[in-house]
Amino acid sequence: MELVVVTGSTRGIGLGLATELLKRNRGVIINGRSQEAVDKTVAMLKGKFPDAKIGGFPCDVSKFEEVQGLWDYAKQNFKKVDIWINNAGLMNQHEHTWDLDPQDLKNIVDVNLLGSMYCCKVAIQGMIKQGGGHIYNFEGFGSNGRQFHPYMTPYGSSKSAIRYLTRSLAKEAKDTGVKIGAIAPGIVVTDLLKDPYRNKPEEWKKAKKIFNILGDSVDTVAPYIADQVLVPRDSGKNIEWLTFGKVLGRFMKATVKKRDLFANDQLNNA
Repeated sequence: MELVVVTGSTRGIGLGLATELLKRNRGVIINGRSQEAVDKTVAMLKGKFPDAKIGGFPCDVSKFEEVQGLWDYAKQNFKKVDIWINNAGLMNQHEHTWDLDPQDLKNIVDVNLLGSMYCCKVAIQGMIKQGGGHIYNFEGFGSNGRQFHPYMTPYGSSKSAIRYLTRSLAKEAKDTGVKIGAIAPGIVVTDLLKDPYRNKPEEWKKAKKIFNILGDSVDTVAPYIADQVLVPRDSGKNIEWLTFGKVLGRFMKATVKKRDLFANDQLNNA
C-alpha cells in the first residue's frame, strides 16, 4: 500500500486530498501545526475509514527539526513514504505590503517558501535512501508569473518562487530516483481564500464575482488531484486543475449560467 504525507492536512484542500486518498485505499499521514488539530483530524478519519492506514504528526514546516521529525515518524511507523505533498501555506491579509507587520511578511516566506524547501530537503534525502519517491509542491496565486493582485504581493511572491523551486529541483534531482512536480489547484473555496476578506465587504463583493466564475469547492477539486497524484508520471510533470481552456469556458458559461459558491457562507453577508 502506498503511503502519502500531506502537510497542512487538518483542514481545507489538504484535508480534502487526504480524505480522497484514503477512499482510494492509500495510507495517509496527517499533518498540522498543533497536536490537538492533528489528533482531532486523525480520529475523525479513522471513524470514517476504520481499516485504513492513518497516522498523524504535528509540526511547523518552517522549523527544520520538526519537519525532520515528521519524516522520521512516517518511516518508523510505516516504513516507506511513497508520495510527499507540500500543501501547508499561509495567506497574508489584504493590505498594502508596506502596511503589513514585518512578522507577517516573515511568516509568509517562512511557511510558504522556506517550509517547502525544508520539506523538499528532508523528503529528497529520505527518498534517495529508500530508493525513490515522488514530491509535489502546491502552487498558488502568482505561480504563473502573470497574475497580479494589489494586496497579495507577499503570498504571490512566495508562490512564484515555488514554481522556480519545483522546476529547478526536478532537474537537480533527475538522477536520484526522486521525482518532483507541482500541483496547481486553481481557486479553491477554503478559509485560506476567504479569511483576508473578513471585515472588507466591498472588496469581498468584487472578489466573489470572480470566485464564482473560476472557483471550485474542495469536494470538486480534491478527487481530481487525488486521482492524478496516484498516476505515475515523470519528474517535472505537473498536475493542473484550472487550465487555460477551462478558464475560457467558465467565462463563456458565466453569461448564461450563474454560480454561487457562497450561498450559505457567513462571510457572504460580511
